Amino acid sequence: MRDENYVTARNLARKSAEWMALAESRCRAKKNFTFAPEKSALLVIDMQRFFTDSRSHAYVPASDAILPNVQNLIGAYRKNSLPVIFTRHAFLDKEDPGILGKWWRDALRDGDEFAELDQRLVPAKGELVMRKSRYSAFTNPELERRLKRDKIGQIVITGVLTHLCCESTARDAFMCDFEVYFAVDATATDDEELHCATLQTLSNGFAIPVSTDEILVKVGANQ
Repeated sequence: MRDENYVTARNLARKSAEWMALAESRCRAKKNFTFAPEKSALLVIDMQRFFTDSRSHAYVPASDAILPNVQNLIGAYRKNSLPVIFTRHAFLDKEDPGILGKWWRDALRDGDEFAELDQRLVPAKGELVMRKSRYSAFTNPELERRLKRDKIGQIVITGVLTHLCCESTARDAFMCDFEVYFAVDATATDDEELHCATLQTLSNGFAIPVSTDEILVKVGANQ
């Protein structure tokens, strides 16, 4: 049965431990990779009011639980002058939403108040905010260009929704030869079963599962 309230601030630590155990059981490749903060960028995927505002019909309750972790990661990256990149999912005014519009019978338009980033996650000066109109952030070629220009080889993925835009971005990043670190407790969706399915699938062939604390310790040690 679908449970949109599968994670809260109160049970996040316990859930995170369960998710890590599940993901790591599928991740035979983790020993082959070493996270290096100075070579990484933090991706904050679609933390928009469309998903984080309870007034929106697409509100994801689990986003409330992960928001402090996303904020902490952003803060750590900024403190160490490491790149933070935000994405926003929105169609231009006359842009054809294509198959996504047909699938969801919905099209979030640029300029809609819910298309804006959550007001608790205000980008700092110079941080890239990238609009996209498909699940994967890599469908906007600017992302790969920017990462490779800045010699970024690793990305940490946070945001919503775990099984759609976050997973699609992780898969495409892997195919572009980036090392992908997927934050199990800084990503969220509207169903724990889907969240867990993504963690298992990505950990099997595309991404290294990590906790927020793991990344914070590594970034802090980089000071």
